[in-house]
Amino acid sequence: MTPWRLEVVRIVRTRWWVAVIGVYVLFGLLGPISAAYLGEILERFGGGIEVVFPDPVPADGITQYLGNANQVGLLVVVAYAVSVLAFDAKPEIGVFLRTRTASIGAILLPRAVVATALVSAAFALGALAAWYETLVLLGTLPVGGMLLGMLLGMVYLAFVVAVTALAASLTRSAVAAAGLALVVLIALPLLAVLPPVAPWMPSRLAGAIDELVRGAAAGDFVRALGVTVAAAAAAYAVALRRFAAREL
Repeated sequence: MTPWRLEVVRIVRTRWWVAVIGVYVLFGLLGPISAAYLGEILERFGGGIEVVFPDPVPADGITQYLGNANQVGLLVVVAYAVSVLAFDAKPEIGVFLRTRTASIGAILLPRAVVATALVSAAFALGALAAWYETLVLLGTLPVGGMLLGMLLGMVYLAFVVAVTALAASLTRSAVAAAGLALVVLIALPLLAVLPPVAPWMPSRLAGAIDELVRGAAAGDFVRALGVTVAAAAAAYAVALRRFAAREL
């Protein structure tokens, strides 16, 4: 069995695809519903407190989707990526893989590519679900903004997988790798509060779909896209060196 086929079989047998895709699609379906009926929900469960909200617009459905996808969804993606990329966490597995492949790249590449494909597909399916629900409940969204925003969101998740690979190469513990990756991914939006830095942050891509459907220009994300691609490539380069140099 080739490493590529092994990764596909792993996803199916461990049911990770159910968890990853299920989370994004669920939020995609629920986000526009909460945006459309937020006022009624709070009125029913608010204990008699009257809260006045402006009428929802179609973009609010995407905002609600991203609010959950960029929090809970991110946790699921990192947990899944660590389970795949921290192959040295169990020494017997690390030894088995290293003694049956020509290079560390032959281990890392299939795992990283298949993981990226799964999380990207999950984000896209969730966005499509949110798009459909928004169309039904709130109105139409700009097609170009949605498609470009989905693509940029998928690039960001590819970056998340790359950061997780780097974290896994820096520590043998899967828990420590997940924690380190999350610290980096949480720190980036915090740095983005600085106006000079914000346009360059990879985290800018995580919310691109929301900004684009609200009228942002595609050119606003060029700098963040360039930094994200370069940072992901650098993360993999360092991860390969670290994995190769690690003694078992």
